[in-house]
Amino acid sequence: MAMTLRLSAEEDRALALLARAQGSSKREAAVRAIVAAAARTLDDAAVVQLARESVREYTAAEERLR
Repeated sequence: MAMTLRLSAEEDRALALLARAQGSSKREAAVRAIVAAAARTLDDAAVVQLARESVREYTAAEERLR
């Protein structure tokens, strides 16, 4: 699916630097950045969910011990 991405001059320079560092096109650098951000977000969400479940389990165990 096609889309237009409007960047400020600073954002375009940052993307160009990223592409150059990766040895890729700006398009590929943008795609990689999007995929990496999504992966980090999903991983963070999984960690948060696990922490919430653990807190509930420890709270229940603590209440049983009282």
